[in-house]
Amino acid sequence: MSRKSNSLQSTTACPSLCTTRNHDPPPSVTPTAWTCTPLLPPSRCMLHAVGRRPTMAATGSFRMVSEEEQAMRSKLEHLTVKDHGPVFGPCQKLPGHAVQKAKDELTETDERRASALKELRAAMKERAAEGDDLAKLVLDQFGEKPDSLMLRFLRARKFEVVRAHELMKGYVRFRKEYPELFENLTPEAVRSTIEAGYPVVLPSRDKYGRVVLLFNIENWDLEEITFDEILRAYCVILEKLLENEETQINGFVLIENFKGFTMQHASGIKPAELKKMVDMLQDSFPARFKAVHVTHQPWYFTTTYNVVKPFMKSKLLERVFVHGDELINYFKEFDADFLPEDFDGKASVADCQAIATKLFGSEDTAL
Repeated sequence: MSRKSNSLQSTTACPSLCTTRNHDPPPSVTPTAWTCTPLLPPSRCMLHAVGRRPTMAATGSFRMVSEEEQAMRSKLEHLTVKDHGPVFGPCQKLPGHAVQKAKDELTETDERRASALKELRAAMKERAAEGDDLAKLVLDQFGEKPDSLMLRFLRARKFEVVRAHELMKGYVRFRKEYPELFENLTPEAVRSTIEAGYPVVLPSRDKYGRVVLLFNIENWDLEEITFDEILRAYCVILEKLLENEETQINGFVLIENFKGFTMQHASGIKPAELKKMVDMLQDSFPARFKAVHVTHQPWYFTTTYNVVKPFMKSKLLERVFVHGDELINYFKEFDADFLPEDFDGKASVADCQAIATKLFGSEDTAL
């Protein structure tokens, strides 16, 4: 048998989604010490592990991978809620698996971080000089801000500088289009809304490291707490929690319990308010919104959802999961021990006043 046929029989195709084929490693590199450099982000090729015959990208380039990196990738596949840092306050030190996740999913390295920050600041000046009004607002608002704030936008757009700048434009556009949400917006202005549970921030991250925001519609009185007041609370919460680098990397997940959704709710929420909510979730915050889960919705929820759908981009639509009363897939995402009982879990109902105290323990940094 020829050497070529032996080679093809001894290799294993990449089982992940990268665009690679069967290849042998370079003669000077052992199979356990190298991996492919795929055209797609490295996170799409995380199935390459110690001892597996790896693959090579269309570029034909190889990259040495340390045992530590291989171990971190393995750990990413078996995380629990106990593996992550606190939700509230700044991140003192990123867990090793979060650093690896940023590298795999966001293409973040020390070198790329430094170069992207430099490129983004240059792009801000160039676009503003071209006469773009929103670009001018971006430069005015962020030109003197620290790198740590710029980094939020880069992480939210996987260090693609052009897209990060567009997100910054979306950030200032949202505030320009909906000034009523940001007038006198301080933690104290929304504290009572958050203490009432609209929304609830779980004090622990889920197993993926995401911050979990809960909204139970059952006891919501639209006249007592308006839709705008709830959106204002979300805006402050997002700003505060995005101070944490682990949250910037892992993102957010929303769970909405519609068990108590009434016809009065359905008729009382205006389409313009629903659009405002969708705009908040799309291209307006440097946040990674990873999923929205809806449970126990009544039949007429479909009417409200159909009003929202035209405002949603395909990426957000793909991340909305409507479960109804069938919660098998819901519990595949969230451990029952982790969820409060009013969200079909086994934990006690969240103490919203305590959460508000934890949330606003640091200085007001809302933008």
